[in-house]
Amino acid sequence: MSKVKIEKLSSEEQNKRNISNWPIWKKKRSRFDWFYEAEEECLILKGHVVVETDEGIFHLKKGDFVTFSQGLKCIWDIKEEIKKHYHFKE
Repeated sequence: MSKVKIEKLSSEEQNKRNISNWPIWKKKRSRFDWFYEAEEECLILKGHVVVETDEGIFHLKKGDFVTFSQGLKCIWDIKEEIKKHYHFKE
């Protein structure tokens, strides 16, 4: 099973998950290593990022709902300023 899952959620599903009340994270163009200590779900609101993993390369953009598995090591390469709602599962 992939450690990065990309989906499109309907407005109804976004409302059901209360995503609009999740915190927002923004970052300008940059490139950095990242490690997920907990599973994260996020909804990309703006921008374009390339996430490089051992499993492959994932292009994320506005409208993508992404789940990153706990334990994932990756490189974030932000091509256009990113803005996302995010939530870490406990």
